[in-house]
Amino acid sequence: MDQGRNGSWYFGWNIVAGATLLTLLTVGMRMGIGPFFLPIAKDLGFSRSLLAGIVAIGMICYGIGMPIAGYLVGKHGTRPVLLLGTAIVIASILWTVTATNPVSFTLAFGVLMSIGLAFTSPVALTPVISRWFTRRRGMALFFLSTGSMAGIAVMTPVFTFAIESAGWRGTLIGFAAAFAALTIPVALFVIRDTAPPHTDLLPDQIAAAPKGPAPAAESLPFSEAIRTAPFMKIVLGLFACGFSMNLLGTHGVPMLMDHGFDAMTSSLGIGLIGLVAIFSTQVLGRLSDSLPRRNILAAIYLIRGLGFFALLLVGTHWELYAAATIGGIAWAGSIALSSAILADVYGVRLVGLLYGWAYLGHQVGAMISSWLGGWGYEKFGTHWIAFGAAGALLLFAAGVALRLPVKGFTLMRPVVVAGR
Repeated sequence: MDQGRNGSWYFGWNIVAGATLLTLLTVGMRMGIGPFFLPIAKDLGFSRSLLAGIVAIGMICYGIGMPIAGYLVGKHGTRPVLLLGTAIVIASILWTVTATNPVSFTLAFGVLMSIGLAFTSPVALTPVISRWFTRRRGMALFFLSTGSMAGIAVMTPVFTFAIESAGWRGTLIGFAAAFAALTIPVALFVIRDTAPPHTDLLPDQIAAAPKGPAPAAESLPFSEAIRTAPFMKIVLGLFACGFSMNLLGTHGVPMLMDHGFDAMTSSLGIGLIGLVAIFSTQVLGRLSDSLPRRNILAAIYLIRGLGFFALLLVGTHWELYAAATIGGIAWAGSIALSSAILADVYGVRLVGLLYGWAYLGHQVGAMISSWLGGWGYEKFGTHWIAFGAAGALLLFAAGVALRLPVKGFTLMRPVVVAGR
């Protein structure tokens, strides 16, 4: 029996399941700040601009923590990083619920919790999944996107209900207990960094594989790759992605409440986007292997951009749910497609490093939108400043995505064959 297999069941799928559940909680907390926003501001006496600034600091710390998490996973393995991240999240929550002034709240909720969540984010889990899967690597990695969307769909209404029942402090304590109850067993008993020699390949694929190593094209140096046009276009798209996703996660519920919807309806509307995206990720994952990836990426940005304008205009429940359903179809997949295009163009050996730095651009966008959502409303009394900017950025990103290379174009150094 092959290592990692129990009968016909491949152990790698256990790792995928554990990683998906972890992603649900981490992304659910980082992207689902909306239900906490007004209760925290009212209880602690923070203005919207101040609290939005704290959230913005958290978003950039989350982005900075991801390359650090990737480095630590490569040096020490996945399990220690997950356990360290869990300890940081628990400590940060205990500090957050006792914080009473902006400085301590910023350090606890903004900085420390963001770093802990980064250490348990998909960036820390992608390498172990990539090692365990060859034949179905794309599908396995797309489950992380499913977990992200489930985090938005599930945790937003759960947080809203819990805050109404137990307050925002009790909700954070409950999240810490659930997070530890899931993360610690997954890290100790499910995560295994060492994969079987042939991963998930079928017996006939193993037999057909070449016996000797094939010459591989050499990746460009990182310093050259980041100056090329495809990388810059991917970064611009991820900037728009981060700007829009975190704006909706932080200010979507308050925006809808300011437009006359109650708290639960607002959270269900935002949650519906993630619920629809759970299923759309599976379809997009399969389409990305048969259709031009840049076309799918452009369609995602286009539909998402139009969706932001629609959310600003909805006035009835059915309009809100209709806009959320259509927007949810194109809500997921931009990050997975961007990393796939990076792999196509620059090769798999460089994609991890490029992805980490491109995702930092994602979080810079998140930081700006988190602040702009609060400042723009307080300064001008309207959400059109932030949400309109998100829609415009996404439409621009759709046009840029159409100018990405087609599949087959690479920026790799050619293989040098001896004797030629």
